[in-house]
Amino acid sequence: MKKKQVPAPNQRRAFLGTFLSGAAFLGLSSLVSPLPVKASEKWLPEEGISDADTWFNKIKGKHRIVYDVPNPHEMFPFAWPRVFLSTNEKTGTPMNESNVVVVLRHNAIPFTMQNSLWEKYKFGEMFKINDPATKAPATRNAFWQPKADDFKVPGIGPVAIGINDLQKDGVMFCVCNMAMTVYSNVIAQNNGTKAEEVYKEMVDGLLPGIQIVPSGVWAVGRAQEHGCAYCFVG
Repeated sequence: MKKKQVPAPNQRRAFLGTFLSGAAFLGLSSLVSPLPVKASEKWLPEEGISDADTWFNKIKGKHRIVYDVPNPHEMFPFAWPRVFLSTNEKTGTPMNESNVVVVLRHNAIPFTMQNSLWEKYKFGEMFKINDPATKAPATRNAFWQPKADDFKVPGIGPVAIGINDLQKDGVMFCVCNMAMTVYSNVIAQNNGTKAEEVYKEMVDGLLPGIQIVPSGVWAVGRAQEHGCAYCFVG
């Protein structure tokens, strides 16, 4: 098994300090206040992160694309992977010969998590995501195991764009660990809880098949190194 490449504590402190100093640029100024260093030292999970590079070795298809999703953007982060697969199929390439990587980072990370976390931490309100059915702030992940007719496209009809549906057709989903680290601290400060406990809940509450990557921008770069064309979503 490959040895984990985890930064030394002083490197982690310096990195996170630099990151949080730019919070205003990232749109987090109203959410993030100065943090004790110890609350954020473990910005890499104990398990899984060392497998991220290996995960990208699964990209071997004829046609390859990475969708960069930093923000919730209606149904597009999930509709576009389906469009890519189906239109390549119509032009002669079976779905199992195309590769799609979806990088969910920054404000899009809740889509990688189970309903219980959406309800507990009010992700719909926090990340400004409305439920497509109720139009109110979402308390569930609408793109995990949706009903067959939950999503319809004019002229096409119902489309299978649930994360579970896309995974069955080989779509690869990953989540930004840096964003989970920052937002677990934000939630902890707002709720008076411990950041490491919220972070652990996020990791434990990830949907099946979601790969943790050191950061979303790292993952976008790795996907392109493996021959994926780049497409920005949101």
